[in-house]
Amino acid sequence: MVASAEDSSHAVLVWPRTIRLLHWALAGCVIASFVTHEGGGRVHEWTGYCALLIALVRCFIGLRRSQGRHATEPDDVIAFSNFVRGPRATWQYLQTVLARRELRFIGHNPLGGWMIVLLLADVILTGFTGWLYTTDRFWGYAWLGNLHNLLGHAFVPLVALHLAGVAYASWRHRENLPAAMLHGRKRKL
Repeated sequence: MVASAEDSSHAVLVWPRTIRLLHWALAGCVIASFVTHEGGGRVHEWTGYCALLIALVRCFIGLRRSQGRHATEPDDVIAFSNFVRGPRATWQYLQTVLARRELRFIGHNPLGGWMIVLLLADVILTGFTGWLYTTDRFWGYAWLGNLHNLLGHAFVPLVALHLAGVAYASWRHRENLPAAMLHGRKRKL
C-alpha cells in the first residue's frame, strides 16, 4: 500500500514546491511553444523565452550545492549532484532495469537524472537558437532555423521517453509519480 501524501510518518518530501512549480511551468511553456511553432508568432516566441528562462533558473538551482539527498523543507532546492550519476552507475542501473531488478530511489533514479539533463539542455539550446534567429546578425540563416526546428522536434522523443520512464517506474514501484510531482511526497525507502 502506498502512503498518502498527507501521512508524513510514511512519506518524505522529495520535490519542493519551487521545483514542482518550475517543472509544471516548463512543461506548459514547452507544450505551448511547440503547438504554436507554425504561425504562432509572438505566442511561440514568448512561450519559448519563458521556457528558456525557467530552464536557466532550474539549472542555476541545480548547480547549487545541497546538504541532503532530497528536499527537507518545502522550498529547499535539489542540486544536480544529488541525482545525476556517472556513466558507470547509470549503465549499471540500466542493466538492473533490463533485468527487472532495479532499486527504488527516493528521488530521481540515474536514468531519470540524465533525462532531466537532456530535457533542460534541449530547452536551453532550442530557446537560444530561437533567440539568435531573431537577431540582426543571424536573421534568415537557414542553418540556424533548421537547427532550431531540429532541437524543438527532438523534444517529442525525449518527452515520450520521459513519460515512459515515469509510467514504468510508477508501475514497478507501485507509486504514482505524477501525483508525487504535484504534492512533492513519496513513501519512505
